[in-house]
Amino acid sequence: MLLFVVIVLDGHLKSSSLGEYIKNWRPRYFLLKTDGSFIGYKEKPQDADLPYPLNNFSVAKCQLMKTERPKPNTFIIRCLQWTTVIERTFHVDSPDERDEWTEAIQMVADKLQRQEEERIQCSPTSNIDNMVEEEMDISTTHHKRKVTHDFDYLKLLGKGTFGKVILVREKASGKYYAMKILKKEVIIAKDEVAHTLTESRVLKNTRHPFLTSLKYSFQTKDRLCFVMEYVNGGELFFHLSRERVFSEERTRFYGAEIVSALDYLHSAKIVYRDLKLENLMLDKDGHMKITDFGLCKEGITDAATMKTFCGTPEYLAPEVLEDNDYGRAVDWWGLGVVTYEMMCGRLPFYNQDHEKLFELILMEDIKFPRTLSSDAKSLLSGLLIKDPNKRLQGGLVLRFFWSPPQLVPPFKPQVTSETDTRYFDEEFTAQTITITPPEKFDEDGMDCLDNERRPHFPQFSYSASGRE
Repeated sequence: MLLFVVIVLDGHLKSSSLGEYIKNWRPRYFLLKTDGSFIGYKEKPQDADLPYPLNNFSVAKCQLMKTERPKPNTFIIRCLQWTTVIERTFHVDSPDERDEWTEAIQMVADKLQRQEEERIQCSPTSNIDNMVEEEMDISTTHHKRKVTHDFDYLKLLGKGTFGKVILVREKASGKYYAMKILKKEVIIAKDEVAHTLTESRVLKNTRHPFLTSLKYSFQTKDRLCFVMEYVNGGELFFHLSRERVFSEERTRFYGAEIVSALDYLHSAKIVYRDLKLENLMLDKDGHMKITDFGLCKEGITDAATMKTFCGTPEYLAPEVLEDNDYGRAVDWWGLGVVTYEMMCGRLPFYNQDHEKLFELILMEDIKFPRTLSSDAKSLLSGLLIKDPNKRLQGGLVLRFFWSPPQLVPPFKPQVTSETDTRYFDEEFTAQTITITPPEKFDEDGMDCLDNERRPHFPQFSYSASGRE
């Protein structure tokens, strides 16, 4: 079938690759086309004989973020320029104009994604096996489910009640991932099946630069395996404990990326519910990565509420403690707590006795160090309002944060290679890896499982190859 490339949207944009400096904003006339090309000219082309473009991007698999800094009505796009991933900042005159551009770009990107998925599904296996792996894709070459012997097991990164996390290298591609291996028996015994399946669904259905991504998932007869993006810049908890406090500028940078991720989850009707320093990691470049989605709640709209008492005690919102119905505002409370920790070097409310801690969260007024600026106090006061209906949230939060449009982090972890694990606990990384050989298991043959484990994890296997 012959497909014609047509212009979806065109118009003037102010573009910058160094958007925090006003002098670097350049007026450009951009054309967005159905094939994903996003082309910029110095002036509007006057005839069919188009001049050579000054900008030539592809919005396929792009990532978008709205921001009000350094100017209102700004948006950032991370996309491909030939084979290089770049970030560019654009400014328009009104919120409606910004929405028109971002919605059009996302629509084109989504359509290209659907076409790619349909092409892969319709292609014969022999053709799929010969596809060229692209820069922003991670192998679209295989549909067969992954198994344990598809990976080399390099270092233990962490260990807990439910299993362990191991740095692995995929044999076929040579790429590094973090594999979370969970024991089915323990998950079932501790009634964590629902949380595990929630994490699986959220990982499969989300895609955002500040959320950890899932590459594969598969199961053996007694294990669940999540093959995740490997993030080796360390937990924010580690960096803060070493530096005691972060500057307000650094905190606002991290806060802007967290807000972007939370806003994305909320737009997908997901409430995170477990924001804490231990779940915030830095990638090798110093960007934020939120991890651990087991406590997420799906299907939550603006008006919808939840009742479950869950989370980490020091980070629980007042409405959760009061056993009231609660909504998305719990995430903005959590943002307030981690922001306070970063700026002040301690929790806003703390007592080793949980009963006394909960009383402080419910009743105590927030106190600030004298060194905190008035803007920082205003931000924290708004986020840590005890009444969720009055709490600062959503778009209002973004006004208090700025994020340099080129997204250059204020701190870059000192990792020297993909196998550098200096920011992981040596208690684990120094251990010898032991992998229990899995019992032979074919997920297509679910009947081979015993009745106790068969119903819990159907259709668990996943590959991002056809999705990215």
